[in-house]
Amino acid sequence: MRTKLVRRLLALLAALLFAAFAAIACYLLDYYRATDEALAALRPDTRVNVVRTSYGWIFDGPASGSALIFYPGAKVGETAYAPFLRQIATQGLDVCLVKMPFRLAILGEGKAAEVCASHDYADWYIGGHSLGGAMAARYAASHGGQFKGLALCAAYPTDPLGSGQKLIVLYGSEDTVLDKERFAAGMRLAPAGTEVHELRGGNHAQFGDYGPQKGDGAALIPASAQQQEAARLIVAGLLP
Repeated sequence: MRTKLVRRLLALLAALLFAAFAAIACYLLDYYRATDEALAALRPDTRVNVVRTSYGWIFDGPASGSALIFYPGAKVGETAYAPFLRQIATQGLDVCLVKMPFRLAILGEGKAAEVCASHDYADWYIGGHSLGGAMAARYAASHGGQFKGLALCAAYPTDPLGSGQKLIVLYGSEDTVLDKERFAAGMRLAPAGTEVHELRGGNHAQFGDYGPQKGDGAALIPASAQQQEAARLIVAGLLP
């Protein structure tokens, strides 16, 4: 009798573990994928050379002295940001796009160290979208002397940043994913001189090209327009 009870308990435990692993696998495999247009932006051309690297991708534009490390949003395929990052590189700031473990920047906050060790840029900047931006800001807060500035898209700092760091913050006026109360609290940790830009008609998802995002507002402008303006503001705000 006791042996049967133990067997039943073990079988129940095995079933629960299997269900838990299956649920985790489904969660991790259910992510926002890059559109065909985004994948097309990975093709190199005469202005921007796009290269696959050990940490992700690099968008190598006409400038050569400065680079931005970019952390993608949670559960978003990193290649969805290719059109946006190509715009930044075209305007004079190379971009290193990081592929995160299980597409969660919270599991790869320190990936910037690998990026910095892979290239010899004179000036480094860091940023990202949504959770990726928050993790980039947290990494910068503990490695302040390494980065001249940050660019946060629909994100905010969660730790105090150094007074000598530039910070550019951008969000869409139609963004209903970004928690406005937490955003306001996070901005109190920002250094003096921080630039905050509301992109009129933009939303949360259109910093990337991965389609509509659950809980987001409907954008009033095309993704290309939102990304072009965001890229212009980032380059103008970060570079000397």
